[in-house]
Amino acid sequence: MTIPDHHLTQGERRVRSFHPHWKRLVVPFIALVLIAAATGAALYFIPADFAYVSYARIAVVVIGLILLTIWSFVPYLRWKNTGYVLTTHRFTISTGVLNKSTDEIPIAKVNTVSSDQTFAERMFGCGTLTVESAGERGEIVLRDIPKIQDVRTDLFRLVEDASDGEADGR
Repeated sequence: MTIPDHHLTQGERRVRSFHPHWKRLVVPFIALVLIAAATGAALYFIPADFAYVSYARIAVVVIGLILLTIWSFVPYLRWKNTGYVLTTHRFTISTGVLNKSTDEIPIAKVNTVSSDQTFAERMFGCGTLTVESAGERGEIVLRDIPKIQDVRTDLFRLVEDASDGEADGR
C-alpha cells in the first residue's frame, strides 16, 4: 500500500515505503499451521461408519475455515494493507482492509522523532517510532516499524532539510 507516483506533488520524491515488521505475522502463521493440523486430524478421526459422517466433515471444514479467516487471513490482510510512505514532503500512514484510513504528517510540521526498542525488537531490527507534530493529533505512535534506526535517520534528516528550507531533500 503505497502512494502512486501520480499522487506525489511536484518536486516530491519517495524516500522509503514499507509495511509493519513481519513479526506481526508469526502468530497468524502458527495459527494457520495449528488449525490446518487440527482440521486434518479431526477429519481423519471421524469414524467412517458414523451415520452423519458427511455432515460432521462439512462442520469440521466450516469451523476450520472460520478459524483460519479470523486468526490467520484477517491479520495478514491488516498487515498487508498497512503501509508507511516517507517522502521528501510528508509521512503517510495508510491502514484498513475494507475501509481505508490515511494520515499524512507534513515533514515541515514534525517537531520530534524518537524511537524505542525492547531487547527482542533490537534482535528483530524493529521498534516503536513516535512522531510529534504541530498538528491536531500531536503525537503518533507507530509500532513494529522495520529497520527503525534507518527510518528514524531518514525522517530526522528530512525534518532537518525542511527546517533549513530544502523542500526537496537531498
